[in-house]
Amino acid sequence: MGQHVIVGAGPVGRHTGGLLADRGEDVVVVTRSERGATVPGTRRVAADAADADHLTEIAGGAVALYNCANPPHYGTWDRVWPALSRGLLTAAERTGATLVTASSLYAYGPVDVPMTEDLPDAATEKNGRIRARMWAEARQAHEAGRVTVVEVRASDYAGTGVGANGHLTRDLPAALSGKRAWVVGDPDAPHSWTDVLDVARTLVAVAQRPDAWGRVWIAPTNAPRTHRQALADLLAAAGRPMVAMHAIPRVALRAAGLVDADLREMATMSYIQSRPYVVDSSAAEHRLGLAPTPWAEVCRRTLDGVEPAVS
Repeated sequence: MGQHVIVGAGPVGRHTGGLLADRGEDVVVVTRSERGATVPGTRRVAADAADADHLTEIAGGAVALYNCANPPHYGTWDRVWPALSRGLLTAAERTGATLVTASSLYAYGPVDVPMTEDLPDAATEKNGRIRARMWAEARQAHEAGRVTVVEVRASDYAGTGVGANGHLTRDLPAALSGKRAWVVGDPDAPHSWTDVLDVARTLVAVAQRPDAWGRVWIAPTNAPRTHRQALADLLAAAGRPMVAMHAIPRVALRAAGLVDADLREMATMSYIQSRPYVVDSSAAEHRLGLAPTPWAEVCRRTLDGVEPAVS
């Protein structure tokens, strides 16, 4: 038992808070604003996690500090993440809390094999290099004995509460109303989808296991499905027929990127959706005793709270 401090109240932060609260832990959720729904059994505190002094005060006595932050605008990551990452790492070092980070696969960069924890971080674009640098700095501090860290990586999110920030869920309201889906990349390329609940389960599992610290884990993830297959499965679970699906022309995405920084970064990372993007999560499954939520249940959870778009 002990205090657990979660930075970020997105779907991963909320699920992590819920799992810990269900265990009877003392859970504090830190966000920049006190607005938004509070996870039952947790306390919410408004703070800027980049302020290491304030975060240290909040996390005093905590056994674990969870980085579940997810800056929504790709085009601002170079301004937001460095300070936020330093604030979290500094607070963990000062308090002795284990820093448990929820991350993406971006640090690996384009690869031609299923992604495992043994792959080097070889990102070629800006946001991937940012995530790789964050982990490199944390691991260096860990190896120097200054702090305890562990990172959990996951593929594109599915599950409850992902909403418009997910590649799979972005078009779901429109598709539920029978409208065609426009997607980035190749809708028929194999792709891994990780339920946010399984990300949270992995964060909680590694937080207080010394044998799990100092390394990266890939959250349990089901067998890959193409974007087309995954959307068809979601619609079938809702009792709806599959809709037409089209890829957004690359030239259109690049043109939009000239005036929108988020779309510009999305275009540079389009390889994620344009080629096979598959993970092998067997290490976490075998060594941590975890398994991915069954795909049929992932589909039901992803539909939870999603309403068809109004015409």
